Amino acid sequence: MKPAGQYGTRIVIIGAGNVGATCAYALLLSGLAAEIVLIDANKARAEGEAMDLNHAVPLTHATRVWAGDYADCAGAAVIMIAAGTAQRPGETRLDLLGRNAMIFKQIVGKIIEHTREAILLVATNPVDVLSYVTWKLSGYPANRVIGSGTILDTARFRYLLSQYFGVDARSVHAYIIGEHGDSEVPVWSLANIGGMRLADYCAANQMGCEQADLDDIYRQTRDAAYRIIESKGATYYAVAAGLLRIVEAIVRNQRTVLSVSSLVQGYYGIDDVYLSLPTVISGAGVDRLLRLKLSDGEVEGLRQSAAVLKNTAASLPALGG
Repeated sequence: MKPAGQYGTRIVIIGAGNVGATCAYALLLSGLAAEIVLIDANKARAEGEAMDLNHAVPLTHATRVWAGDYADCAGAAVIMIAAGTAQRPGETRLDLLGRNAMIFKQIVGKIIEHTREAILLVATNPVDVLSYVTWKLSGYPANRVIGSGTILDTARFRYLLSQYFGVDARSVHAYIIGEHGDSEVPVWSLANIGGMRLADYCAANQMGCEQADLDDIYRQTRDAAYRIIESKGATYYAVAAGLLRIVEAIVRNQRTVLSVSSLVQGYYGIDDVYLSLPTVISGAGVDRLLRLKLSDGEVEGLRQSAAVLKNTAASLPALGG
């Protein structure tokens, strides 16, 4: 263990599997962290990943990387939890819950032995319920427990819309809200390209804007993980980029609006559940949720998504269910 804060910002990643290791690599390339600590139940795996990353240091940034233990959580700015069992082909994210909730009970208990100051960033699926579990077990203020939520779904949505409309994905502004999973909700009513609603953009550019095409874009967004898992076994590049973006917003206090999972209270009648909404992320974690003016159908979809997540969380043995 190295003294916390001696060299600068420390980021701890718990779980050195595909997502954790890829995020560590992205973090090293970004130069955001002075120290990257990898913790894994398989210590040899964490050591091998740390060794590989250290060999990239002369070509990237002067970052200290090592395989550590939970004592290294002390003084960390962000602790990312990417540990747990992987999603299997044909398995939904919610199917994973029972196994991963018990793993999290052990992990969170070890984290709070060494720090109550970090921001906890949950990446493991099903991320919304596990973020809620982390908040409950940690005793942390809700603003300092964040799930990656629909940051990936939103990126997929924007990419697919950009391909359909023939523009740079960074010029498409649209959100997926609710569960990171099958009940997620596309916010069509507010989607726009350069400030133009999609119907107006289509009319101005003599393009078709068929509802069947838009419905297919949503289905591709929702089901993307299943297709990738069937093809290559796991998803990790894009989610690592999303996690990096969240870390950057925290470390640099950017007050960036991101679709992450956080505690929702009093939002269209939704209470006491973690789900994704456009959220201002700062150095303190969650600054505030944006109050979107949703269509009636989108409100109903969001409420249904919240109900799925609340009912699932209520049945968890880890929370006494």
